[in-house]
Amino acid sequence: MELEDLMIIAATLLGSISLFKNLLVFIRWLHATFLRKPKNLREYGSWAVVTGPTDGIGKALAFELASKGLNLVLVGRNPNKLEATSSELRQKYVDKIQVKTVVADLAKLSGEEIEVVVTEATKGLDVGVVVNNAGVAYGPPYAKYFHEVDDESMECILRVNVNAVVWVTKGVIDGMLKRKRGAIVNIGSGSTVYVSSFPLQTLYASTKAFMAMFSKSVALEYKDQGIDIQCQVPLFTATKMTMLEKRTIFVPSAEMFSRESVRWIGYDRQCNPYWSHAVEGFVFHAFDTFTVWYLERYMKWMRKEGLEQDRHH
Repeated sequence: MELEDLMIIAATLLGSISLFKNLLVFIRWLHATFLRKPKNLREYGSWAVVTGPTDGIGKALAFELASKGLNLVLVGRNPNKLEATSSELRQKYVDKIQVKTVVADLAKLSGEEIEVVVTEATKGLDVGVVVNNAGVAYGPPYAKYFHEVDDESMECILRVNVNAVVWVTKGVIDGMLKRKRGAIVNIGSGSTVYVSSFPLQTLYASTKAFMAMFSKSVALEYKDQGIDIQCQVPLFTATKMTMLEKRTIFVPSAEMFSRESVRWIGYDRQCNPYWSHAVEGFVFHAFDTFTVWYLERYMKWMRKEGLEQDRHH
């Protein structure tokens, strides 16, 4: 057999292996997304902690967890919004769940203070699920060059997106270790998985990249202790933070996303729960050069629009 024939056989074999591997990945994704049975979250514990629960994904997740019979500890900075959300929950799930509110500004507390707040708020509670949802992006005009981010915003983004995730986790992990069960979900961003760069959202995307690595690494540390830790990496949802109000097949509402989000708790260390986001992300990743080029131009347009709106106000 000549060398040329051997090279053709080797190339064919490698191509077949790669195709088979990708086919298995696709089949596994189909099963996980549409067929796999969600876990009974009450087996982790009877209480769930949700940070940033008064708007968007956080609020939708609080209602979704309540629908599964979990009592809730809601951690947020606005006492009026917390009370309004807790009242809505109590009215919808009368006598079925308990709701506890904790006023805590994660952008102003030190790490140690966050740990103390969480530890005290959950003392004596059978906390099974924790959702680190609180997050901060750039303020108006919502897309900025790095030098345009003011010091206060920069500190706020770092404290909420990085500091709070670490210290909330530290505040609950000891109790979970004692009970040998628990689930922690960190709401990240698809920017950490599907694109190589995210210009004009540099600081936000970088903090979410930290969250992804933190989640995946700490998940391995505790997987043998009965604790499932996961980072979810959604793309755009119709929330106040994204400024997207129109719901499309690729931009689900917070409620639509939360239903799928809960279904994935306890499984993969990193996942994108909403099916169209996963498809969209696959395309973004496959055409990364074009995606980053488009993102940069879109963010520049968003910045320009935001500045124009500021001038008219």
